[in-house]
Amino acid sequence: MPEPARPRVTAKDRARLAAERLKTLYPAVSELAHTNPFQMLVATILSAQTTDRSVNSVTPALFARYPDAAALAHANPAEVEAMIKPTGFFHVKAKTIIAASAALIERFHGEVPPRIEDLVTLPGVGRKTANVVLGVAFGIPGFAVDTHVKRLTRRLALTKSTDPVKIEAEVTKMLPPEEWTGFSLRLILHGRRICLARTPRCPECVLNDFCPSSTVRAKGGRRPLTATAARVRLGHGRGTVRKRPGRRPGTHH
Repeated sequence: MPEPARPRVTAKDRARLAAERLKTLYPAVSELAHTNPFQMLVATILSAQTTDRSVNSVTPALFARYPDAAALAHANPAEVEAMIKPTGFFHVKAKTIIAASAALIERFHGEVPPRIEDLVTLPGVGRKTANVVLGVAFGIPGFAVDTHVKRLTRRLALTKSTDPVKIEAEVTKMLPPEEWTGFSLRLILHGRRICLARTPRCPECVLNDFCPSSTVRAKGGRRPLTATAARVRLGHGRGTVRKRPGRRPGTHH
């Protein structure tokens, strides 16, 4: 008799298993240094097209000089540009963080609002930045979609979309809200360390036995997980990811 059909591993199975596996490797934190929501907002805006390491190299002095929205809203643009120059695109970024600070003063009494509907009205703040601020600074569930999350959710076949808004909507349907922030932050870290854009390090990946894009599963003779196995094999790959010698942890957003 032919073998019964194996249960199909759904996108929801893969999302939940990936969320569980990545918990064993990465904390649900941002690598941007900050002590309050205002600093997190500014640092996230500055992180566009650069590394967190670069942002963290300039923000201590920036926040010492401009500790809140009121101070930064009235800053001399040339002085701000000089301070944030290592992050790149410093003319635009200086203008943006000054304008965002002014908007906080004008509309939100100088405080960062804990609502995505309000955050996205600020200059330089889209849904990705807003979700990062909500999740990291306020502990409010949000699924931030940056270039890493966009790449990994497609490689894991959680979505076929390249539109961040659609990706956010589709993936958040697969996980409970309390998992959204951690999963997105861990996907970002995994994208920086292992699931690289050009040369993904599949042999070192804890998701390689169920990821549809894995390049190594066939070599080990392993077959894709069944839906049942996907729900029970959560201990795979526990431990620490070995870093490539000499590799620096920061990468582009």
